[in-house]
Amino acid sequence: MYFEDFQPGQTSQFGAYQVTEEEIIEFASKYDPQFFHLDQEAAKESLFGGLCASGWHTAAMFMRMLIDSLPEDHGSLGSPGINNLKWLKPVYPGYILSVKSCVKSSRLSESKPGVGLICVNYEIVNQHDVAVMALESNAFFKCRNS
Repeated sequence: MYFEDFQPGQTSQFGAYQVTEEEIIEFASKYDPQFFHLDQEAAKESLFGGLCASGWHTAAMFMRMLIDSLPEDHGSLGSPGINNLKWLKPVYPGYILSVKSCVKSSRLSESKPGVGLICVNYEIVNQHDVAVMALESNAFFKCRNS
């Protein structure tokens, strides 16, 4: 996939990430050691009512699904950042996450010849099609004939 392959309004859906209790605890132990990410019993007394993934873990799972969705021959050049990251609902063990995307805009870079910038709205949903996270991402892609 190269810059020319992204058109405003284009949609796609991809991914099937199985969330496990073990992975939630492992991630939280390293990066977000709050009781509702670490201890099933203690988490029952939290606002979430049970053990749930860190929002940053959810973002990492999204990133894995995004990269896995790209073909081996792709023109991704990284990202200058994201906008409007929102954690909408808790992510619990046993959830299966997937991603819905819609290209918001695309334009050629004025300062980087042969490079385009795309803006994509992403919605991460659970197996019940309930949105758990949303964000707008900007990404650089090579132009096909560069």
